[in-house]
Amino acid sequence: MKSLRGVALLVTAVLLCLSLTACSREPVDEAGAASGEPATLVVGFSQIGAESAWRTAESNSIRQEAERRGVILKFSDAQQKQENQIKALRSFIAQGVDAIILAPVVETGWEPVLREAKGAAIPVILVDRGVDVSDDSLYVTLIASDFVEEGRMAARWLAGVTDGRANIVELQGTPGSAPAIDRKRGFEEVLAEHPGMVIVKSQSGDFTRAGGKQVMEAFLKAEAGNIDAVYAHNDDMAIGAIQAMQAAGVVPGDDILVVSIDAVRDAFVAMIDGTLNATVECSPLLGPLAFQAVEATLGGEELPKNVVVPDRLFDQSVAAEAIKSRQY
Repeated sequence: MKSLRGVALLVTAVLLCLSLTACSREPVDEAGAASGEPATLVVGFSQIGAESAWRTAESNSIRQEAERRGVILKFSDAQQKQENQIKALRSFIAQGVDAIILAPVVETGWEPVLREAKGAAIPVILVDRGVDVSDDSLYVTLIASDFVEEGRMAARWLAGVTDGRANIVELQGTPGSAPAIDRKRGFEEVLAEHPGMVIVKSQSGDFTRAGGKQVMEAFLKAEAGNIDAVYAHNDDMAIGAIQAMQAAGVVPGDDILVVSIDAVRDAFVAMIDGTLNATVECSPLLGPLAFQAVEATLGGEELPKNVVVPDRLFDQSVAAEAIKSRQY
């Protein structure tokens, strides 16, 4: 696995290199010592919640990979509350798990509990979102997409189809979360190059379909006739916005363009229907990478601090063909 150190941008290489060698670590417990065989790994997974199809797909990927590897998985659904995640991590530490996988709901506020995990010699693997800490040794690695680039990709597509002129409403994700912060930042970086593209309204829909629908209803009332495009930080909010437009007699995908992020199956259905114009992929299938990282670090390997999962943009022209191979 020594080539793992050089794979910050090449996930396929990470998958190949890590799969070539099985983990050789033998956890110390009485059963393992008596039999001479490695004891079963116990891993805690603190998930944000089930607020979207993307989140459900990620949870399924983690569960399925744990089962495939014979790992005992202790799963905790935080229902989008950081305090629940912190409680879960402290419970995992008290139980003496071998490792923790964490999908953090927000970036800040993690340092005390991560120090507790480090003090207990329990490695923490971050998936899909990062944390803001003063000491990056408090976690082993972050396996995630480049959220800033996702925002840039969405904005570049929109600039191309509008000739750089559009009044845009933005549906933001959960306040304080890494994807909400970074997807906004990347989008605005590109908008700065196009003075004719302006965000006229921006509000959080909390990454939920219901939230996207509610916020879009308010946008349509406040900016009637003044909206050219919707930029949603995830597909579920975009679909909620589409529902709001349809109820208001607006034709989504035509009267108002819609671009979002995640590329879940429902987004492809919406593109085939013509109501969603484009979506940027953000893969939730992180189970294999997460458990490869767990086994590698427990086996004494040094991992890169960031493993970036590459993304791509899909539009209506490829949706019907691309949906055939979608796993989520």
